[in-house]
Amino acid sequence: MVAAKSACALVLALLPTIASAQYNLVKQYQGSSFFDDWDFYNNFDNLTNGDAIFVSAQQASQDQLAFVNGAGNAIMKVDNTSQVAFNQKRNTIRISSKDRFAVGSVWVADMLHVPFGCSVWPAFWSQAPDWPTGGEIDTFEAVNQVTRNQMSLHTEPGCTVSNPVQSSTLQNSTDCSFQANNNEGCVVTNPSTNSYGAPFASAGGGMWVTEFAEKGVSIWFFSRADVPSSLQGNSSSLDTSTLGTPVGNFPSSSCSVDKFFEPQHLIFDITLCGAGNPATFTQTCTGVCYNDYVIGSPSNYDNAYFEVRSVNVFGTSQSVDIPVSSAASSVGARVGAVAMQLALLFGACLVTIL
Repeated sequence: MVAAKSACALVLALLPTIASAQYNLVKQYQGSSFFDDWDFYNNFDNLTNGDAIFVSAQQASQDQLAFVNGAGNAIMKVDNTSQVAFNQKRNTIRISSKDRFAVGSVWVADMLHVPFGCSVWPAFWSQAPDWPTGGEIDTFEAVNQVTRNQMSLHTEPGCTVSNPVQSSTLQNSTDCSFQANNNEGCVVTNPSTNSYGAPFASAGGGMWVTEFAEKGVSIWFFSRADVPSSLQGNSSSLDTSTLGTPVGNFPSSSCSVDKFFEPQHLIFDITLCGAGNPATFTQTCTGVCYNDYVIGSPSNYDNAYFEVRSVNVFGTSQSVDIPVSSAASSVGARVGAVAMQLALLFGACLVTIL
């Protein structure tokens, strides 16, 4: 009886620690297998009318537009070696994860370099298959020579932002509807100039953390020097309460996550010009977007690439949507088994103590 009570006391003492591991690793994109579970768009940019062709996986590999470098990092880039003829588009990359991730997921993107330069429009984001139904979450998005990253949501009408708890004071807009303000979305700008462009690379890159939860969507950004210990190494769990105040927050109080969002595909893409808005280009660049850059010198795109160490997705047993990868299934099964054992042991402890 004494031994049983001692064992129970140990289990009960561990419960707060176990409970604080809010999310468990369910999927990892990293190293030589990084591109295995992504679909390449393989079409011209008919989504934002960009002057870009999103190439196939085969062509991306052949032309070295998507590959894993000697350091084990994933490179996704715009063609910076070819001269493009007038009325033609430049080759680039758009990939979408085969798996979708539901409410109760957190994705952590560790990057060393992001695309930048005049005409360049990169993003790391997510969306449901039938946009705008199911919503869109933009974790990283910037364009041309702006100095900061933007975060935003795009949804069907009815989703707005009110009373966010966030470190950013740069709330650009609060109506998330795709029908409002030319589909601007509800936008928050990261106040850190290390969140985009040459300063991001010079600082050693950084990490973005996106929490897709019942309470709302929250996004954290950490420049390399500020990455917390909980995000370093290959941790199998993550407690977002240890990350401090997010830089961007979209509470469910005025935008029900269950109503406006469905499981999300993760997406990396780099398009050029696009969105039919020359005024955006002239805010930070000179000349004509297509004439002076897309069909100009290929060296215009020497900095137009992602270098990604990893994308790790954390979640619960129900946060990976069909199709579920074998890796996610095995991790989820192990987590479920441990949880069941703890529950049984906890119940036995209550009987023993009582």
